[in-house]
Amino acid sequence: MTQTTIKKPVFTGYQKFVIAILAFLQFTIVLDFMVLSPLSAILLDELSISTSQFGLVVSAYAFSAGASGLLASGFADKFDRKKLLLFFYTGFLVGTLLCGLAPNYHLLVAARIITGLFGGVIGSIIYAIVTDLFTIDKRGRVMGFVQMAFASSQVFGIPFGIFLAERLGWHSPFLLIVGLGAVVYIIIAWKLLPIDEHLALQSKSRAIDHMKKTMSNRNYLKGFSVTTLLATGGFMLMPFGAAFAVNNLGIPLDQLHWVYMATGIFTMMAGPLAGKLSDRYGKYRIFWIGSVIAIIFITIYSHLGITPIWIVIILSIFTFIGITSRMVSSQALLTAIPEPKDRGAFMGINSSVMQISGGIASAIAGLIVVQGADGKLSNYPLLGFVVSATVLITIIMMYFINRMVVENKQVREV
Repeated sequence: MTQTTIKKPVFTGYQKFVIAILAFLQFTIVLDFMVLSPLSAILLDELSISTSQFGLVVSAYAFSAGASGLLASGFADKFDRKKLLLFFYTGFLVGTLLCGLAPNYHLLVAARIITGLFGGVIGSIIYAIVTDLFTIDKRGRVMGFVQMAFASSQVFGIPFGIFLAERLGWHSPFLLIVGLGAVVYIIIAWKLLPIDEHLALQSKSRAIDHMKKTMSNRNYLKGFSVTTLLATGGFMLMPFGAAFAVNNLGIPLDQLHWVYMATGIFTMMAGPLAGKLSDRYGKYRIFWIGSVIAIIFITIYSHLGITPIWIVIILSIFTFIGITSRMVSSQALLTAIPEPKDRGAFMGINSSVMQISGGIASAIAGLIVVQGADGKLSNYPLLGFVVSATVLITIIMMYFINRMVVENKQVREV
């Protein structure tokens, strides 16, 4: 008699729900940031601001997010992660609503600061939840799905955001995010179970002492150092991506959504695939392959002049496949660094480091790129070289992170 082997599913039904709701939550957070890129072509004219001022709109969120992440890191492991998530998501939605109501540039910057104070912490809470609920051999796939938020925002959010901005004004995309976020908030409050097992591991030390201890850990410092450069590409290139495409590449504004949609569709497929491959063949291997792809196509793209839209789409697809592969694999690898009792603090500080370094990168990009009287952006090729150099450095830095993780035997089921 032949015995039939029943294959055990990779994820339980509840784990699938958690992945889905975290991905959708991340979608609203990412969309709030990424929608500024296509709006750059509108805001530069409508608010009569310079590229450096627009860079401040982006970096205002990043700096406030970085500051709040540091302040929250000491408390991150002392509360139920569900309650912490709902608290900061409430603040994020309020800040985004203020963006949708801001009448001028200065109040928009203020609203972005408020949004960053709360939204910047949410990513670290998501990663802490993923680390708590999923073993290391599955985290690549989980991160792949969670990182689909970036691609989904390009396919669904950004094109629709551009559509709304053109017809109802630049405030409307932010109001759309608030509406979507309210639905996500209700589902999380209703369905997500408490995540508090880490509380049993906590000492009675003060929050500030917990933060200091986490920040001074030598292994953790290595992770923070590589994170410093990981976000550089997105914060440098994305804020001016739409303005470059419209004014330098000759893509009409009413066709720009096709670039984002096509790129996003392929990136949506690349995220889960990169996660699966990183679990199977090694996270560092997928990281450096994605990084090399990113360097090649960032360099080509940043040097383009007037270009047919189909070529722009193809180059954008390969660029984002590279970026997505490196982000999915790097985030999965970094989750193996902290001990269970320090996960929230580590993720909070790590998120802060990424936001602050990204804010600096955005501000620098606003100084490098200059918009001429004809609307064209100058020095974009130099920006491409700077980003490619940072990607190359991270390949080297991540090699030592990977070796440290293996030597410390942290890549295990936890």
